[in-house]
Amino acid sequence: MATLRKANAYSKRKTVPYTRVSKRKNRAYIKVVPPQKIVKFSMGDGNTYETGKYSHRLALVTTEAVQIRHNALESCRQYVNKVLDKGIPGQYFFRVVPFPHHIQRENKMLTGAGADRMQTGMQLSFGKCIGKSAILKADSEIFFIAVSTPKAVVVARQAFKEIKSKLPCKTRVVYEVISDSVKKE
Repeated sequence: MATLRKANAYSKRKTVPYTRVSKRKNRAYIKVVPPQKIVKFSMGDGNTYETGKYSHRLALVTTEAVQIRHNALESCRQYVNKVLDKGIPGQYFFRVVPFPHHIQRENKMLTGAGADRMQTGMQLSFGKCIGKSAILKADSEIFFIAVSTPKAVVVARQAFKEIKSKLPCKTRVVYEVISDSVKKE
């Protein structure tokens, strides 16, 4: 049964974003780009956010350079959206900030029946596409939530606290109060 490798196989490695897909299919190393797992990037009441009626903003920020898989981002998005919809229904705006462009590859290795030998494969094998990830620098936003009341800030902060274990990096929550004069320009 094929399973995903652990996130630490990819998350802390220095990598150049690989996004190239050749127009000529017979010449391409990447035959098919994996589908995007993140269904929505913006949730909640976007119109109220655009008019500047939300006075509190929380952002989940990474403290180190990291790759975050799209299935981890989608898992966090679903959980936070469910918590916010239950705690403060319709009184928030939630956004997933990074877009996963980097195509992750894996050269799969097989073991034999005796498990004493392992297939080594080609020396510089390119690998097959297994998913996408977002490459983030230190102090980059992962998610942000805009709310209007201090009670809602507590709910949003708790949601961020509970998803930290799903992410492959150390994170911190940045809180700011948005002044009305800045949003009305």
